Amino acid sequence: MTVLKATIDMYIDAKEQGLSSVDAAQRLQEYGENRLPSSKPSSLILIFIKQFLSPFIYILCVAAIVSFMVKQLPSAVFIITVLFINAIIGTIQEYSAQKSAHALKQMIKGSAHVIRDGNAQTINAECVVPGDLLLLFSGDKVAADIELLAAQDLAVDESMLTGESLAVAKNTHTKVKKGAPISDQFNRCFAGSIVTHGRAQGIVINTGLNTEIGNIATHVSAQRISEPPLLIRMRKFTYKVAFAIIISILMLIFLMLLIGGYETDIMVMMAIGLAVSTIPEGLPAALTVALAIGMRRMVKHHVIIRKLVAVEALGSCTFICSDKTGTLTVNELTIQQVVLPEGDIYKVSGQGVADGTIEGENIMQLRELCITGVLANESHLDYSGGEWASDGDIVDIAFLVLAKKLGLSVSDIRKQQKQLEIIPYESEKAFGGSLNLNQEQPCLYVKGSPEKMLELSTHMHSPSGTIPIDHKKIQAQFEQLAGKGFRIIALAIRQIPTAKNALDHLEGMTFLGMVAMIDPVRPEAKEAIKKCQTGGIEVAMLTGDHPATALAIAIELGLASLQSQVVTGPMIKEAQKISTQNFDDLIRSVRVFARIEPTQKEMIVDSFMRAGHFVAVTGDGVNDAPAMRRANAGIAMGKKGTDVAKEVADLIITDDNFSSIVNGIEQGRIVYNNIRKVIALLIATGFSALLLFFLTVLSGLPMPLTAIQLLWLNLIANGVQDVALAFEPKEGNELTEPPRKPSEPIFERGIIEHVVVNGTVMGVLAFTTFFYLIKMETDLHNARNMTLMLMVLFGNIHVLSSRSEKKSLFSLPLFSNPFLILAVPIAQLIHIGAMYTPVLNNVLQIQPITVAQWGGLLSVACTLFFAEEVHKYFLRKKTVRNKNQQKSSRS
Repeated sequence: MTVLKATIDMYIDAKEQGLSSVDAAQRLQEYGENRLPSSKPSSLILIFIKQFLSPFIYILCVAAIVSFMVKQLPSAVFIITVLFINAIIGTIQEYSAQKSAHALKQMIKGSAHVIRDGNAQTINAECVVPGDLLLLFSGDKVAADIELLAAQDLAVDESMLTGESLAVAKNTHTKVKKGAPISDQFNRCFAGSIVTHGRAQGIVINTGLNTEIGNIATHVSAQRISEPPLLIRMRKFTYKVAFAIIISILMLIFLMLLIGGYETDIMVMMAIGLAVSTIPEGLPAALTVALAIGMRRMVKHHVIIRKLVAVEALGSCTFICSDKTGTLTVNELTIQQVVLPEGDIYKVSGQGVADGTIEGENIMQLRELCITGVLANESHLDYSGGEWASDGDIVDIAFLVLAKKLGLSVSDIRKQQKQLEIIPYESEKAFGGSLNLNQEQPCLYVKGSPEKMLELSTHMHSPSGTIPIDHKKIQAQFEQLAGKGFRIIALAIRQIPTAKNALDHLEGMTFLGMVAMIDPVRPEAKEAIKKCQTGGIEVAMLTGDHPATALAIAIELGLASLQSQVVTGPMIKEAQKISTQNFDDLIRSVRVFARIEPTQKEMIVDSFMRAGHFVAVTGDGVNDAPAMRRANAGIAMGKKGTDVAKEVADLIITDDNFSSIVNGIEQGRIVYNNIRKVIALLIATGFSALLLFFLTVLSGLPMPLTAIQLLWLNLIANGVQDVALAFEPKEGNELTEPPRKPSEPIFERGIIEHVVVNGTVMGVLAFTTFFYLIKMETDLHNARNMTLMLMVLFGNIHVLSSRSEKKSLFSLPLFSNPFLILAVPIAQLIHIGAMYTPVLNNVLQIQPITVAQWGGLLSVACTLFFAEEVHKYFLRKKTVRNKNQQKSSRS
C-alpha cells in the first residue's frame, strides 16, 4: 500500500485538488451510492406457489379431485406427484434467474483511487461520486464513467460493454460527437472496464444506474417479457384443451337429458368418466421426461441447459442474432497476410498460435520484418504442458507466432540482440519500438500504424537493397488491405550512430512492410450457418467492431457481400429519430450490424420479434445481456463468457462454437417433435373415449366403461407408453425441414388429422365391439371387460404408429427406442396381471379372458395400424407433391 500511495502521489497534478470531504459527502447523499440497486428477491415459497397458477395445472387439479371422488387413490397420488415435481423444477429455474442482477452488481464493486482535499485516497468504489477526481493504473477496474483529463499510454479492455476483442487506446485529445457509440468515445472510460496498461486521471461524470453498465442493469433487471416458444404454445394448447373438455361434458349432459332414461347418478358418473378420459394427465410427466432427455443429449453436443423449457427453444427459433467475437470467430488475432513494399504478398495459414505455414516465393525475405516484430515486442510465447502458452498484448503475440511460422527462434533472436531501450506503445504516437544492439551496432526496430511509419520513413526495403520510398504505392497497398477489414501494422528499421535517446533518431527509417491481421472465422462456422439457412433459420451478426471488419467476416460467412448491407449504430440512431417503422424498415432485410451498442442489440432483437420471429441471441459479454434477456432464448459462451451473460442465458455453449448451436437446434427440434407425438397420442386416445361415450349415449346403451376403468386405461394405455415415446431418437430430417411458424400452435393440422383418423378408428371400433357384445346379450361387466382390453390393445398399437408423423413403421429401426419396445408388452402384461389379481380385478371389475378372445380383439386393434399406414402414405405423397410445386414455381 505504501508503494501504491507513493506512485499515486507522484502522479497527482499539483493544480488538481479534487472534491473536499464535505462536498463528497453531500454528493453521496444527493446521488446515492455508486452501486446497482438490487430488488428483494422473491421467497422460495412464493415462487413455488406461482408454479401452480396455470390453466393446465388447473385441469390436472380437477383430474386429481375426480380421482379422489371415484376413490382411485393411486391415480390421484400420481397426478399430485407430477404437479409437485413440475413445481419444484419451475421453482429452481426461476430462483436461479434472480442471480443475474447480483452478478451485474459485482461488476463495479471494489476500491477506487481518488483525490480528495488535495490528497490521494483509496476508497470503497461505492463511495465514488460525480465530480470525483479518479486515478487509474494498469490492472484497475474502472469504478465509474469518467472523462479523461490526462492519460499516458492508456489502454482499456471494454469487451464486456462493446464486444470488441482488442483493448482500446484512450487519450484526451479526441473530440467526440454527441451521441457517439461507446467504442468511439476515446476520451472516456466506463465503469466495469479494465485498464490493461498505462495510467490516467479523469473526472467522474456518472455513477450507479447512470453509468453505461447501469443502463444495461436496468434492462437486465426488468421483468422478462418474452418467453420460450414451448411455454407460449403450451399455454394456448391448455386453454383449448380446457375449453374442449368443458364443452364436451356439457354436450354429453345435454344429450343424456335430451334422450332421457338416465338417472342422475349415472349422468354424473358418465360426466366424470368423460372428464377423466379426456384430461391428458400424463402429459406433464411426458413433457418433463422429453425435456430431460433433450437436456442430456445436448450436453454431449457441448450445450448446457439452465432452464428446462429452453431445451426446445432452439428448435423453434427462426432467427439467430449472433455475437461475432469468439462465437463466429476464434477470438485470437492472427496475421493472415504480409505485404512487402515492392508489392510481394505472402499468405499465412493457421489460426492463433496453431500450426500454419507462410505461402509465397522466397519467404526468407520476411526475415528482417519478422525479427523487427519480435524485438519491438513486450509479449511472450512458450510451449509448455503440451500446448502453447502466451502472455501479453494479442497484437504482439501475433508477431511472435509469425516468426515461429517462418522457422525463427524468438528466444535466440532476443539473446543475440541485447535490448538497450524500450519505446512503449502510446496511442497518441501510434507506434512503439525497441533499441537493440545488433552485432555491436545500435539498431532501432519500430512498429505502428501505416500512416505513422510512412511519415517516419524515407526509404523502403526491396530485393535489390534499400531504395527511396514510394509513398503512393504503399498508401494504395494499405487502403486495399484496410478495405477488406484487416487491422494493419507497419514495421520499419534504422541503424543509428549512438545507443542513447532512441526517440531522437526516428526520422529517416527504412520501411519493411505491412502485416494484415484479423480475428479469423471459425472453420466450422460457415458450414453451421449454411445448415441454419437450409433449415429455414436466418442468422444475423451483431458486433461492436468496425464496419469494414464486420463486412470482411460477413463475406466469408456468406451473410453479406456489399458495404451497403451493413447497418451501423449511428444509422440506427438516425432511423429511430424518425419513427419505429423507419427503424424496422432499416434493419429487417439486413444481416450484419456493426458498431452496435448494448441497448441497440436489444432493440434489433425486439424488431425481429415484432416481425413474427422466435429469436435466439448468442453472446459472452455484459453488452449482450439485455438482448439475451429480451430474446426467446439466450445463449451464453461457456469458455469466455462473463458471469452476467451466463446468469441471464437459458443455454450455455461450453466450447464457444457456433456449430454447437446448430447441434442444439437439431436436438431442440427432436424434443419438440417428440412432444407433438406425445400430445397426438394422448389427445387421440381422449378423443376415442369421447366418441365412444357419445355413440353409446346416442344408442341408449349403458356406460361402456366405468370412471375407475377409464383411469386405469389412461395409466395402462398411455401412462407408460407416452413417457417411452419421449425417448424417440432423431428421424434424420430435422435440419432440412423449415422451422415451424411462430404463429403455428401445437395443436395444428398435422396433429388434428392424426387425432381424427386414429381417434375415430379406435372410438368407432370400440363402440361397435361394445354394441355387438350387448346385442349378443353378453353380461354388461363382461362387455366392459372386453371393451377395456380392446382399448388397451389400441393403446399399444397406437403408440407404435405414433413413432413418426409421416414415416411408415416398417422404415423405422425396431430397437432404436428400446424403452418403447419394452413399454408395450409391459403395459399389456400389467393389464393381464390385474385380471388375475383378486383385489385389483374386483376394484376394476375385470376378469380373465381366453386366448381366442384376446386374439380376436388383437385382430380388431390391428385395423388401427393399417388405417394409420394408409394415412401416412397419403401424407408422404402430399409432401412430395408440394415440394415439386415449390420447385416448379421457383424455376
